[in-house]
Parts: sequence; C-alpha cells; structure tokens
Amino acid sequence: MIYLTDLLLRLFFKEYNDARKNSKGASSIALIPDENGRLKLGVLSGTVGIVLNIILSVFKMIFGAITKSISIVADGANNIFDAVSSVINLVGFKISGKPADEEHPFGHGRVEYISALTLAFFILIMGVELIKSSIDRFTNPETVIFSVPAVIVLIFSIFGKIWLAIFNRKIGKMMNSVAVDAVVTDSIGDILATTCSLIALVSSKFTDFPVDGIMGIIVALIIIYAGIDIIKGTMGPLLGEPPAKETVEKLEELVMSFDGIVGIHDLVLHSYGHSKIIGSLHAEVPADVDILHSHDTIDLIERTVKEKLGIEISIHMDPIINDERTHDLKNSVSEIVKNICPDASMHDFRVVDGPTHTNLIFDVVLPRKIAENDFRNMVECGVKQLDEKYFTVINIDRNYVG
Repeated sequence: MIYLTDLLLRLFFKEYNDARKNSKGASSIALIPDENGRLKLGVLSGTVGIVLNIILSVFKMIFGAITKSISIVADGANNIFDAVSSVINLVGFKISGKPADEEHPFGHGRVEYISALTLAFFILIMGVELIKSSIDRFTNPETVIFSVPAVIVLIFSIFGKIWLAIFNRKIGKMMNSVAVDAVVTDSIGDILATTCSLIALVSSKFTDFPVDGIMGIIVALIIIYAGIDIIKGTMGPLLGEPPAKETVEKLEELVMSFDGIVGIHDLVLHSYGHSKIIGSLHAEVPADVDILHSHDTIDLIERTVKEKLGIEISIHMDPIINDERTHDLKNSVSEIVKNICPDASMHDFRVVDGPTHTNLIFDVVLPRKIAENDFRNMVECGVKQLDEKYFTVINIDRNYVG
C-alpha cells in the first residue's frame, strides 16, 4: 500500500521526488506545495477516488443484486456517491486555485470548504435513504444468497478503502486540505460500512434472521456520522475559527524578535483558504523613540511576516510610556486583574492625572465566559483600595486567536 502511494506520487507529482531526495526518505516528508502543486495533488486525489469508487461500485451492485443483499447494494450506491464527491472535489480544487479578482479580492480558497460541505450533504442523504431501505427489509424480508465471489469483492473493497484512506491522509498532510481530510473520514466510514455488509453476507449462510437489515441500519448510521463529522470540520473555517496555535506562536515570536518592540496585543487573523491569511495586531513601542524609526521598524516587520509566514499583516503602533510610577501602577493593576480572572491579560496602560482624580486607562483581554460589568466593578473596587482618587477606564477586548 505504501509502495503504491509513493509510486503514484512519484509519477504524477514531480515536487514529491525533489522533497523525497532532500528529506532522505518519504516517511519524513512534510511538504506544503504552492497553488499549482496543490492543484496537481487535488486532481490526483480526485482522479484516484473516482476510478477506485467506480470499480468498487460496479462489482458491489452486481453481486448485491445476485445475493439480494440490501447492505451490499447500499454499499455500492455509497461508492457512486463517493465518485460523485471526488468530482465535486476536483471542481472545488480548480476553482479554489483561481487568483483573486474584482468580485473576490481575497481569492477563491474557501471554495475548498464548500466542496467538502457538499460532500457531507451527499453522505447524509445516502445514509437516510439507506435507513429507509433497511427498515423495509424487516417489513418485506428477502432471503440473502451467500456467495463466495461476493465475499471476495467485499474483502477487496475493504483493503481498497484502507489504501485510499492512507493515500489521501498522506496527500492531506502534504497540502493541508480540509477537503482531502473529508475524503479520509469518508473512507474510514466506508471501511466500517463494507465490514457490516460482509458480516451480513456471511451470516446469511447460517441464519434466516434479517441480519442484512440490521447491518444496513448500522452502515447507514456510520455513513451519517461520517457526514456530520465532515460538516463539523468544515463549518469552523467557513464561520471563522481561531488560527492554529502554531501559527500564532510563530507570528508572535517573529514580531517580538525585532528591536524596539516591547509587546503585542489585539492579534486577529482571518483565513480565506489555505494560502490566504490576512490579519492585524497592535505592536507596543517605547514612546521616547523617534516615531519615524518606530514606523520604519513596523514596515519591516510587515514585509518580513509576509515573506516568512505568508501572512498579510497590518500593524498598529502603540507608543508606551514606561516611567517608574506608570510601571509600578501597571504592575499593581495587573495583579488585581489576575486575581479576579487569571486568564485575563492587560495592555495599553496609561495614567492621566487631573486636579481631583487620576484616570487609569487600559485594555483587558477578557475570556468570553466572564461578564463585563461584573469584571469592571471588581477591578474598580480593587483599584480604589490603592487610592480613592484612582478611577478606571477599561476597554474590554476579546481573544480571537484561541
């Protein structure tokens, strides 16, 4: 199985050979290709899926009809849906690889999620129809005819789907594709479904009990579960989910590596598909440094982030006054905030003195489970214990990167 996977990748994807030579072995390859490379891998994944599923479907339909097994026929029909789904994935990869245009300035990368979602709905429809057919088998029982060739076909199908899952799992890791990951999930469901069909066929040799109908329902539930799992995996990117922790850590580490940056906050990243990430953040710089020098540093950071991480970042510059009094007050208020909510973080702390009172102005990144008004009141009480003349002006932020 591993040999066949490597053979197909070597034949149809030149970059794989180059990466394989550089990594001294296929097992250590971690390749995320460019858009053209992703398209090649997507076409390869879809083509292999179409060919294999059509072959399996034809044989299952034939032997399902011969043996009068509803679970085998349903399993074959499921393979037809899988072939159609592979076609949808192919179209999805083609569209997602298109460059940005006037109507879609952020590109077409999210089409890949839509194709995976379409695949999920096909799977759910198949599962519901199979449940109906399996229930009908109880009300209108029909004897399943045992067949050795049918058993061989189902065993071959199980091993074929195991290989397809391994094949797409490797491609999915190489190209970081939610659509290919959905195919892997579907293949695992197919393995379980075909195993149930095999159990039903073998059982027909020893009993007249409608095992076929029971296994048909089990197969349907497996298929529906796979569909729901794919929907859960694709709705997150479509609705907007936090970026990968590794991406956030790399970005923060890169920005903080520049001289003159004393802190960052308010990081927001939007994904428009695998290759299009746009974001913004606030970078804290010392207020006593020349503004032109700090601005030059910010420009350099934006270009470096684009070159090294492929993220188009817009950085807002926050000048920070850090005299001894401000430093001490900031530490005191930060301790109050942490005592109230250990998961909260404070930034943009300023002290504005007046004739009758002093405003302590700052932002707090607050977990969504914490009520804003209650938090403000508790912080205000804590600050009043430092000095009755202190008032708080708190801007509540929420965390968008997990």
